[in-house]
Amino acid sequence: MLSGTTLLVALLGGILPALLWLWFWLKEDKARPEPRGLIMLAFITGMITVPLVVPLERMACDLITQNTQCLSANSFQGILLIFIWSAIEELMKYGGAALTVLRRRAVDEPLDPIIYMITVALGFAALENTFFLLNPNLNIFGGIITGNLRFLGATLLHTLASASIGLAMAYSFYKTRAIKFVYVLIGIALSIILHALFNFFIISTNGDKILTVFAFVWIGIILLLLSFEKVKRITRLTMRN
Repeated sequence: MLSGTTLLVALLGGILPALLWLWFWLKEDKARPEPRGLIMLAFITGMITVPLVVPLERMACDLITQNTQCLSANSFQGILLIFIWSAIEELMKYGGAALTVLRRRAVDEPLDPIIYMITVALGFAALENTFFLLNPNLNIFGGIITGNLRFLGATLLHTLASASIGLAMAYSFYKTRAIKFVYVLIGIALSIILHALFNFFIISTNGDKILTVFAFVWIGIILLLLSFEKVKRITRLTMRN
């Protein structure tokens, strides 16, 4: 049975870092901030997505590997499963966002889809990290250390992957419905590829190279920040030119 201390550490280690990152990204939209109610809805949507994803990933594992050792980067089945799991998570995050917030009237400028996709991703990461820290094989100290690594790596990976879809929506914000559809498909494909590559290298690399993998994620975050500034300059006029 889980102790109260373990549960508290897991909740703080999972949710608090995600909220800190959410505060950071919302600062990028301070000129025209989104309604706090919709931000909360997007975050909760991301959290709700986690228990929906778990059985789908277990089903994929059972169908592909037909054993309990799901994750292995040393076989075709393992690589295929990594991509399928990544696809499930990214599609579910996008689906949740589309159903709850992306079609609202409040989404009235190109930056908004990025903000909402990031918020959903952080909600997903918050609960996923909480479940991870509840692993009974981790002691409290080990859980804090591992939680910090996920804070630096996996949480940012979720942010970067989902933001790819948001960026696709931003760059096609004033275009026709058909072009928007194509852009979203490209964004989803990119998010799945980024997610799968991260998981593949985390699983296949030795522990001494994990920071190298995280470094590439940080490079992606820097590029995302630069993209924010470009998106802020998008108007109907610039899209026509």
